[in-house]
Amino acid sequence: MAPHPVVQAIIDLSAGAIGGAACVFSGQPLDTAKVKMQTFPTLYRGFIHCFTSTYKQVGLRGLYQGTTPALMANIAENSVLFMSYGFCQQVVRFTAGLHSEAVLSDMQKACAGSVASIFSSLVLCPTELVKCRLQAMYEMEASGKIAKSQNTVWSVVKSIMRNEGPQGFFQGLTTTIAREVPGYFCFFGAYELCRTAFADYMKCDKDDIGVAPIVFSGGFGGACLWLVVYPMDCVKSRIQVMSMTGKQAGFFKTFITIARTEGVRALYSGLTPTMIRTFPANGALFLGYEASRKLMMKQFD
Repeated sequence: MAPHPVVQAIIDLSAGAIGGAACVFSGQPLDTAKVKMQTFPTLYRGFIHCFTSTYKQVGLRGLYQGTTPALMANIAENSVLFMSYGFCQQVVRFTAGLHSEAVLSDMQKACAGSVASIFSSLVLCPTELVKCRLQAMYEMEASGKIAKSQNTVWSVVKSIMRNEGPQGFFQGLTTTIAREVPGYFCFFGAYELCRTAFADYMKCDKDDIGVAPIVFSGGFGGACLWLVVYPMDCVKSRIQVMSMTGKQAGFFKTFITIARTEGVRALYSGLTPTMIRTFPANGALFLGYEASRKLMMKQFD
């Protein structure tokens, strides 16, 4: 028996939250390296240099800087994302003239994921803004762009409220949506196509392919997402961090400025730690989501 739509939404929201937490704990140090390299592409020779420099300067906690807002960001984003994903699948069924229990194709699921990402962007942007600023705080202070201050979540939140007002939390929202919509089409599309390939090879249902194939499918989906949207993510990080120094230009102006003054390569700075991170982090995300969702759905069988 299928659960009530409200119960289904709560299940999707809870499973998304569990997946989001698993994603952060498995990939936070590599995400910190990514943000630092995106914001200061000439400061580090590469991923290993960034990683070791951060460890020497600030210690292990420097690699986990921004974990609290990252947890808030990922739990909030993935809760809303997967809840909206469930709703958007019903919208796709209605649009395609299918009944409410019909199984969607992989491409239809990709479209549902793409639309769902618009809603998740609204909760992701403020929390990711705080996370990015915390992660790049040491470099901003060392370069003299900002005065030395407390590196805590609360101090960053107070600074934004005092200097920029509530709208300051949505710096980079346009870029976030521009990144999420095509990114999550690739993310969910690649994930579902990969699961289908495993199910066909193993001659079983997609929900019964096991842990390793789910982790690989999640990592493959994440890799496809980042390869497509990485330059937009780089621009987003730059806008969110550099807006600490005052009014920052919008998406297109920042994009053109980076490409013209630093070269196209700067838009891909930090791609290495991102691609290394994507398999454990997104594998953990989907494993946490699928396993917890399956467990909760069993209560209604």
